[in-house]
Amino acid sequence: MKHILIIIVIFTCLSPFVNAQTPDTVKHFKFGGFSSFTFNHVSLSNWSAGGENALSSTAILNLFGNYKKDKVVWDNTLDLGYGLLKNGSSKMRKNEDKIELNSKFGYQAFGKVYYSALVNFRSQFTDGFTYPNDSTQVKVSQFMAPAYLSISLGMDYKPTDYFSVYLSPATGRFTFVANQTLADMGAYGVDPAVMESGVLVKHGKKVRSEFGASLSTRIQKDIFKNVNLASKLVLFNNYTDKEKANRKNIDVNWEVMINIKAGKYLTTSIMTNLIYDQNVVAKTQFKESLGVGLSYKF
Repeated sequence: MKHILIIIVIFTCLSPFVNAQTPDTVKHFKFGGFSSFTFNHVSLSNWSAGGENALSSTAILNLFGNYKKDKVVWDNTLDLGYGLLKNGSSKMRKNEDKIELNSKFGYQAFGKVYYSALVNFRSQFTDGFTYPNDSTQVKVSQFMAPAYLSISLGMDYKPTDYFSVYLSPATGRFTFVANQTLADMGAYGVDPAVMESGVLVKHGKKVRSEFGASLSTRIQKDIFKNVNLASKLVLFNNYTDKEKANRKNIDVNWEVMINIKAGKYLTTSIMTNLIYDQNVVAKTQFKESLGVGLSYKF
C-alpha cells in the first residue's frame, strides 16, 4: 500500500504549489515542471508460446523554480520518481526510486559566467532488495542508505537558458548509510565494521566524506517539435581517497530523458542512467526504461 501512496504523492502533491504561483507575487521567479504516469499490463491465458503475466507502472515528477534579477540567479530543481513491477506470481518489486534536489546560486562575474555555489541531495523512498532466487530477498538500500550530499563552490557558464556548464575545484561529497547492518558491511564505500576472531570490535561508519573537483553539465531543450531532451552529466574526482591509486578514478553519473508528445497528454518517455563509482561497484552500471502514458507540463 505504501508503494501506491508514494506514486500518488509524486504525481499530485506538489503540483498545486507550483500552479498557485502568479507573476504578481513572484515577479522574478519562474516556476514549472513535468509529470508523467506510465502503465503497462500483459495478461496471458493458455498462451502456447509461453510467458508470464506482467504489470508495471512508473510515476515521475520534475519541478523547477528559478530566480533571476540583475546579476543574481538562483536555480532549483526537484526530481522524484517511483516505479513498481510485478511478473507472474512473484511479489511486487520496485524498478524506479529516486529523490534528487538541486539548488544553485550564482552571481554574475562577467558575460555569461557566474560565481556559483551548488547543493545536491540524492536518496530514495523505500527499501531496495536483490533477489538471489524466487524465495529470497536481500536488503541493499533504504531511505538515507545510501544518501548523497554534495556542496561545492565554482564557476557556472550559462550561454543560454537551456544549457549550463558548472566547474568546481572545491567540492565536498558525503555518503550516508543510515542502516547499521549495511554500514557494517561497508556498503556504498563507507568504512566497514572491525572484526576480530568473529567478534565485532567496532561498528562500520555511517558517513563517508570526500573532497575533490566536480564538473556538471545540464541541457533541457525541445530538439524537434514535440520532442524534448533533458540530459545531466556529473563528474567527480576525489583528491582525498585513502587509496592513492583511486585518486585517478572519476565518478560518473549521466542521466538522459527524451519525451515525445503524441498528443496533449500522451507521451512516450525514454530514460537512461549510466553510473560509474568504483567505491560502490567496480563496473559500469546502466539502466534504461521506455514508457508510454499520461503526462502534464506546467
